[in-house]
Amino acid sequence: MTPNSSKPKDFKDDFWKSKNIEISFGDITQGNENDDEDILMGPTPKPTVTDLRSWDMKLLERYPPFYAPFCDMCCLCTFGKCDLTGKKGACGIDIEAQQGRFALLTCCIGAAAHSAHSRHLLEYLIHKMGPDFPIDFGNNIDIEAPIMRTLIGKRPKTLGDIREAMSYMEEENLHLLSACHTGQEGNYLDFESKALHAGLMDHIGMEIGDVSQIAALNLPKGDADTPLVELGIGVVDREKPVILCIGHNVSPGAGIIDYLEDNDLEDDIELCGICCTSIDITRYNSRAKVVGPISKQLKFLRSGVADVVVVDEQCIRSDVLEEAKKADTALIATTDKMCLGLPDRTNDDADSIVSDILSKKIDGALILDPQKVGEVATKIVMPLSKTRKNVKTLPDMDKIQEDASNCSECGWCVRVCPNNIPIMDAVSTAGKGDFEKVEKLYDHDICYTCGRCEQECPENIEIMSLMAKIGQNTLNNQKFNIRVGRGPIQDVEVRRVGAPIVLGDIPGIIAFVGCTNYPDGSEDVAKMAEEFLKRKYIVVTSGCGAMSIGEYKDEDGKTLYEKYSGDFDAGGLVNVGSCVSNSHIPGVAIKVANIFAKRPLEGNFEEIADYILNRVGACGMAWGAYSQKAAAIASGVNRWGIPVILGPHGTKYRRLYLGRSDKEETWNLNDMRTGKVIKGEPAPEHLLYAAENREEATVMLAKNCLRPTDNNKGRQIKLNHYIDLNKKYFGVIPEDVYKYVRTEKDIPITYKNDVKKILEKNNWEPRELAMEPSILDFPEDKKAKK
Repeated sequence: MTPNSSKPKDFKDDFWKSKNIEISFGDITQGNENDDEDILMGPTPKPTVTDLRSWDMKLLERYPPFYAPFCDMCCLCTFGKCDLTGKKGACGIDIEAQQGRFALLTCCIGAAAHSAHSRHLLEYLIHKMGPDFPIDFGNNIDIEAPIMRTLIGKRPKTLGDIREAMSYMEEENLHLLSACHTGQEGNYLDFESKALHAGLMDHIGMEIGDVSQIAALNLPKGDADTPLVELGIGVVDREKPVILCIGHNVSPGAGIIDYLEDNDLEDDIELCGICCTSIDITRYNSRAKVVGPISKQLKFLRSGVADVVVVDEQCIRSDVLEEAKKADTALIATTDKMCLGLPDRTNDDADSIVSDILSKKIDGALILDPQKVGEVATKIVMPLSKTRKNVKTLPDMDKIQEDASNCSECGWCVRVCPNNIPIMDAVSTAGKGDFEKVEKLYDHDICYTCGRCEQECPENIEIMSLMAKIGQNTLNNQKFNIRVGRGPIQDVEVRRVGAPIVLGDIPGIIAFVGCTNYPDGSEDVAKMAEEFLKRKYIVVTSGCGAMSIGEYKDEDGKTLYEKYSGDFDAGGLVNVGSCVSNSHIPGVAIKVANIFAKRPLEGNFEEIADYILNRVGACGMAWGAYSQKAAAIASGVNRWGIPVILGPHGTKYRRLYLGRSDKEETWNLNDMRTGKVIKGEPAPEHLLYAAENREEATVMLAKNCLRPTDNNKGRQIKLNHYIDLNKKYFGVIPEDVYKYVRTEKDIPITYKNDVKKILEKNNWEPRELAMEPSILDFPEDKKAKK
């Protein structure tokens, strides 16, 4: 029995048919020969895009694509450029297909980023630990890789076993990318089907990466009580030599930590990180510090605090070497994804590399050996820190004011700002000695520090440097806490909450993921998270979203991680980890279908996704739009049947999946238990939706947690939150509430009279509840009844 379980683990029904069983004093072991031969395989092991095309078409019929083209031209090949406004291109493609192709291309790029990261990481860990290193997540997790189990049809038992999933995913990605070529696919719905498949491949790629690093690097294995670590620019000790890691691949950061530990230097050198690398190095060693999400990059680089910058891959500024040189900071590149024109010194002696960088013979070095990165970074940072003391000190505020006084108030900085924030006003008042407006833009990442204003400034004011320097005045306030990423959700937790989630007693799972180009700063994300935590939803988060949630304190000075537990339960705030840890979010929905509902996983994607769509009240939130990876993650989540709400920038992804609640026939459900077609409801209403502001997003998150399997009590709870939030932010009861009342037992007691008036106004009639709702076709042996 597991420590937190009240009963032994459930074994498969055909467990006793297995060969080579040995029994000794209560332990049951299974021989290694043909372990998987008795698994009941579903219809689609290693599915191709056409294997799951019928599922995609059912989703796309209910949630048709809505396109918002940035451009009506196609410039992809030398036939063009072609104007597609009411016309076809030279290859015959029309505007709808072109937008579908763009969605596919975006998802392919995103999936390739995670997949290449995972291939690189997997092969490094196999080289380091051996292919037979076991995948063991402890007693509380029996399903370590639910996505792999569902798609590949096998449980990976060693690092070497994961290669099969990797090869499958790479092959699928290759076919998907080829469909973007001129003269290939021509139908927008088939492009969308392929985009959904690319998103699914992204999910298996992420799971490969996190499962591999959890097992081989001994990262937390689903522990709810992982420690709190320091977060924020202000937590970095400037008196020590500072190494900064930026990116997503933990290997170089782990190499630095290993070298520091082996040489007893942990107390002498400050190791910190930006973006997902920062989360993963704290999972490896909780003494590391998190500077913050991607929005902190330019601020921190311009501040000059980092003596050595180590970059790996993904979400790193392309001009990072130029910025490092401005601050006299040494830079080490560590992967083939980002070489930055630097000489490859992987095979050179560490001391010679250190000598050449310190003497400025080279601007930096490309080192592809993570262990050597640790040695070189450490040997550089100690002497370099001594020569950079003057760079780390606060500059003369008179000089800042003098530069800002050159502002001509032309307004170009505001015109090019993605969030239209009042940069000009802040700079011009700084020129008069008033820095308060700049400090407000610095706090909570209201200014994303993309640098576009600085590039357009006709007076060549270094606005980002001004922002970083003035922001240093409030460094003591830039100190927060974040809970270390726990990785997967434990099976025992799923057993505990499976029924409340499916029946609606727990109103939903809200997942805050994605990048940080927020419309009004990071505080919005934290406020949304707290709204749902107070209402006893389960809130999960990862990556930049997890960091943004940590950068918020209540009136008592506590962060949300200090106020709420890390349990996967009602009112719990669960940080699963970095970007690759996003795989655990659909993973827990898969586990609900398998552990709670006993749905088989292996080769059984459609049944699992159909169960999640109709029964698991989960909704994702990607409030900031930035990368192709975020688009791929969302598309993969959508294919599992989980809706996602985007912020206003989400329209720049050019495609949404919007349901039509007025088309009642699209919401009909097949009741697999009775064989009847049941009148359904728009639950969830949308699969991919862009909200204009935080208030709308909050309401839509609650609304899209409604599911056909809610029992009367669960539906009351969910409708109460939907109505209450709508009243809180918009002052009225939502007019469409009648669509979600199946019988009068669904009506929240608090709003009974008001809801009844809306029901009467809309000639509402009670309707039958589906016992086993599905959008899949009835089996051949069960006739549908009208």
